Amino acid sequence: METISKNTAELLVDCLENEGVKYVFGIPGEENIHLVDAINHSEKITFILTRHEQGASFMASVYGRLTGNPGVCVATLGPGAINLLLGVADAETNSTPLVAISAQGGLDRLHKESHQVIDLVSMFKPVTQYARMVLTTRAVPEMVRKAFSISKRDKPGATYLSIPQDVEVAPADPTSRPLPIAPISVTQPTASDIDRAVKLIAAAKHPIILAGDGVTWKHAEQYVQQLSELLNIPVATTFMSKGVLSDRHKNALGVVGFMRKDYENFAFEESDLIIAIGFSIQQFDPKKINPRGDKKIIHINMFRQDTDSHYDVTLNIIANIRPSLAALIQALQEQDIHFDHRKPLIREMIQKELATGAKSDAIPMLPQKIVNDTRAVLADDDIVLVDTGAVKMWMARLYQTYLPNTCLIDNGLSTMAWTLPGALGAKLAYPDRTVVAVMGDGSFMMNSQEIETAIREKLHLVIVIWEDASYGLIKWKMDMELQHHDEVDFNNPDFVKYAESFGAVGYRVEHAADFKQMLATAVAAKTGVHIITVPVDYRENLKLIKKLGNTTIRL
Repeated sequence: METISKNTAELLVDCLENEGVKYVFGIPGEENIHLVDAINHSEKITFILTRHEQGASFMASVYGRLTGNPGVCVATLGPGAINLLLGVADAETNSTPLVAISAQGGLDRLHKESHQVIDLVSMFKPVTQYARMVLTTRAVPEMVRKAFSISKRDKPGATYLSIPQDVEVAPADPTSRPLPIAPISVTQPTASDIDRAVKLIAAAKHPIILAGDGVTWKHAEQYVQQLSELLNIPVATTFMSKGVLSDRHKNALGVVGFMRKDYENFAFEESDLIIAIGFSIQQFDPKKINPRGDKKIIHINMFRQDTDSHYDVTLNIIANIRPSLAALIQALQEQDIHFDHRKPLIREMIQKELATGAKSDAIPMLPQKIVNDTRAVLADDDIVLVDTGAVKMWMARLYQTYLPNTCLIDNGLSTMAWTLPGALGAKLAYPDRTVVAVMGDGSFMMNSQEIETAIREKLHLVIVIWEDASYGLIKWKMDMELQHHDEVDFNNPDFVKYAESFGAVGYRVEHAADFKQMLATAVAAKTGVHIITVPVDYRENLKLIKKLGNTTIRL
């Protein structure tokens, strides 16, 4: 029987199938048409045509964040690849597995100035863990396996492959095959490290757990809860790990990372030992919780943290988080160690903020009211993506979260406009869940073209726009530091008509009572794209700063 000859593009798709890839997000270009064609001939992979390469990279990033398997995005050379860069950098700084693939000019013209050719590998290297050009078809199985393996390693992140145009169509060696995927080993903590951790905890007066997104990556939520209950100590999370301990739990404090005097930070002021689990200092400056650099810290993660004078680690337990916590819990159960942790006043203050806001019928709506009504409508496992801006500060602080990966926040690169395309990636990862993108009007207009992608793919999405006709977070910062603001205000289109022009359903809140009903209607529809515009009163921003600045809490 005659063997059917494959080209590099087809071999590459075989390798993607071997990695379990289900979706590839991107835009075809002249130099990658054979790759896109090979993907479309695959029975296992669906190509999602996006309206901007940036949208493709955000879709891939969120898909990778929710599934744990690298999201894949593709683009052509030059400007197409450059457009991928923001979402790739975002994935890397958020420790999200992603593999980006772009075309490049042919090998016969890379040695000279040539149309649309720039050094893409050098461009991607600073924002990825692995960036290489495929120079020969024989290298494809090894390079694809390496890109996926590195992307999923102990500290997940982004990788990049560049495929020259002539290499893409070159005949593949008939003996080339995808490489087998070796099982991931589970590293164990040492007995001496566990013994030291027990001694540090026993000597502490007010320990506190800080849970980062590594807890989610390693599915260690139950161990964090068990450790908290065993010792009777509180748990604070980063923005990116909201939900690793349900906000219904008596030991849940909420998130840290907003400002020096937010409620949760008072718990750290009183603590003398921080048990940091799956935490990365890239998520927020540890100076906010350890301003004097005098607290003892137990760092439990798959990797050592970067050097920071306010995160001076007393004990590093560098191993898989689950067996580390299991061993620590077992050792602590043999001791009689527990702490007098009272019901936090912090939780009461958060609930009071929400309750006060819930009573308001003002238009523009209070941020507290919008958060409260959003939570009231959505189920525990519905997924909310919260964009960067003033909206992030309100949602991160007040949106009650009960399960991991149900309130997604970008706090690595803190990019604007990731949530609308990201919502498509979330819906493809979890088609049976309601997905809601919450964003400011500034962010919405940056990637709103992906509404068409969602409608074409027949996805049910809900988009909530907090409208204040300005870059609200920057206005907030200017008003705090300069006592005035400049160049932050703009005009918006009629968002209802704008939604309808795509074939989406548009809503505009005219009365405070409208929002909850509109959101409930959009969620219940189960089909289509629904865009709700909510006028927001950001005068509450400075009121919050003043309130927190004058707050004192005795735990």
